[in-house]
Amino acid sequence: MRRFSQIFLLAVLSLPVTFVAYSCSDRYYSKHTSCPGDSTEPDEIPVYTYNIVNTYPHSQDAFTQGLVYDNGFLYEGTGTYGGSSLRKVELETGDVLQIRRLPTYYFGEGITIFRKKIIQLTYHSGFAFVYDKESFDSLGTLYYPNQGWGLTHDGTNLIMSDGTSILRFWDPETLEQLDSIEVTDDTGPVTRLNELEYIQGKIYANIWQSDFVAMISPVTGSVVGWIDLRGILDPQDQGYPTDVLNGIAYDAVRNRLFVTGKYWPKLFEIRLVRVQ
Repeated sequence: MRRFSQIFLLAVLSLPVTFVAYSCSDRYYSKHTSCPGDSTEPDEIPVYTYNIVNTYPHSQDAFTQGLVYDNGFLYEGTGTYGGSSLRKVELETGDVLQIRRLPTYYFGEGITIFRKKIIQLTYHSGFAFVYDKESFDSLGTLYYPNQGWGLTHDGTNLIMSDGTSILRFWDPETLEQLDSIEVTDDTGPVTRLNELEYIQGKIYANIWQSDFVAMISPVTGSVVGWIDLRGILDPQDQGYPTDVLNGIAYDAVRNRLFVTGKYWPKLFEIRLVRVQ
């Protein structure tokens, strides 16, 4: 998760350099001697790269915190104090068709669609907002005790991240914690879990300040695959205020995977290609 106070850093740093540094910075990969996938050991966790299938416009005023595809449209939760919102977006054009803005003192975070409701987390306040999916009308507010980062569901329970290595399973009506798992790979706990998407029995998680997505077993917490998205955004598209990779959405009907980032001008439909 990229915090609001850090946006100003991008104004003085060269973004192409920043993106490379984030990909394998010691701040996340403190226990790795290399990026996921750099080793050729036969027992390494599978690593995937990507082919770009389609490229779509993405609103560059969207500090993307949560992304969901549902019935032909994207639903997007955006962050920053004073800039947080819930949006319905036309995939092909990137046009915002519907928007509900959060009060300026809330920092919006991850979203998910559960049945006919949209649930949106907030960063520090401990409140989750519940909306009617069609009208965006408020259906209430729920409380949780920790930070909010990413949110998805497995059809039964909500699954949330809070920037640590822990994923929490919640009752979708009350947000009561029912279970939790610690996410680990072959070197230990995997921290900075951010935006989430549940795809074909696995939890996909953006790793904040990196260009990698972890594929996680919801039963054991083990990382069962890494997606290496380095280079997906062309250098000419990385000017200010473009920020880090964040945003995963999945079209289960047509088996389409979408990714984007905070303030990115583009959203990508990708096909995964195993490289290890």
